Amino acid sequence: MRPIKIRVENVSKVFGRDPATALAKIRAGLDKTRLKEETDHVLGLHDISLDIRAGETFVIMGLSGSGKSTLIRHFNRLIEPTAGRILFDGDDILAHDAARLQALRRRKVAMVFQRFALLPHKTVAENVAYGLTLDGVPKAEALRRAADQIALVGLGGFETSYPAQLSGGMQQRVGLARALATDAEVLLMDEAFSALDPLIRHDMQVQLKELQGRLGKTIVFITHDLDEALMLGDHIAILKDGMLRQVGTGAEILARPADDYVARFVRDVNRGRILLCGAFADAGVMADVEAPVIGAEATLETAFAAFAGGAQVVAVRNGDGRMAGSLTAQRVMQALARV
Repeated sequence: MRPIKIRVENVSKVFGRDPATALAKIRAGLDKTRLKEETDHVLGLHDISLDIRAGETFVIMGLSGSGKSTLIRHFNRLIEPTAGRILFDGDDILAHDAARLQALRRRKVAMVFQRFALLPHKTVAENVAYGLTLDGVPKAEALRRAADQIALVGLGGFETSYPAQLSGGMQQRVGLARALATDAEVLLMDEAFSALDPLIRHDMQVQLKELQGRLGKTIVFITHDLDEALMLGDHIAILKDGMLRQVGTGAEILARPADDYVARFVRDVNRGRILLCGAFADAGVMADVEAPVIGAEATLETAFAAFAGGAQVVAVRNGDGRMAGSLTAQRVMQALARV
C-alpha cells in the first residue's frame, strides 16, 4: 500500500471575528445556518479527517458552498484552520515558520487554478519558467526545464506564443506545465477544468490521466462534477455544508453510499462505466472453458458485448491470472439496478 502523503486531522474552519467561540457553538450542536444568523460567522469546514496517499489522484467534490475549495487551500496554508492538523509526510505544516512555508509552496506543492492565472505579457515559455526563476533557477536552465514540460503537455512549438493567442484549453495546459516545471511532489488543482468547453474539458481529463500514469504525482483535484470525479479519482471525498459525508473509491461510493445525500448525489451516474466485474463475480460458480473471459478490473459495461453476442455467462479473471468466478447477465442487471 502506498504511504500517506497528506493527512488531515480534525480540521475545522470558521470565518469571522471570533472563530474559536463560534466553533465551540458548532461543537455544541449549532448548525451552519443558525451559526450565521446568531453570530454572523460562517462555517467553512467542520472536523474533516482524511488520508491522501502518495501517487494517487484524490478528488474532493461537492456542490457550491460545500467547503471543497476552502479545504484545498489549507494544504498550502493559503487558509489557516481554526482547529486541527495537516501533515505532509508526517510533518505538521502548521508549525512551519515563514521560510519553511515558502519552501513548501515553491518546491513541494504546486497549484493549478481555474482561471489559468497566466501573465499576459509573458510568452508560454516565460510563464512556465516563472516559478523557477522566482526560486533562483538561472534563466537558461529555467527555460530548458520549461521546454520539457511544454512538450509533455502537447504544446511544443508554442513556446514563443502569448496567452491571448491560445485557446482556453491550451492556456490551461500552460498552467499545468507551469505547475509541473517546479517538479513539486503535490499538485493542487482547484476546479482546474471547469471553465473549459465540454469537449476540451474531456481532452484535458484524458491528458491528466495519461500524465499521472507517467509521472505518479500526488494530485488533489477539486470538482463539483461527479462524472469528472469518477473518471479521475483513485479516491473521492464528498463534502456537504463543510462536513465530510463519505470517502472511498468511485465503485465503493456507488455500491454503498453512506447516506441519503450521497445516494441522491450518485443516483444518475452510469454505473456500468464505474463498477468492476470482479466485485460482482460469483466465486462459487465457474464458467465452462468456452465462456468469454473478462478481467476483474474491467467495468461491467465491458461485459455487455459478450452478452449481446449470446453468451449466458462470462468468466472473470484476476490480474494474477487466477479465475475470480463467473458473471451472468442477470447479475449485471441487478448491479446496475441497485438490487
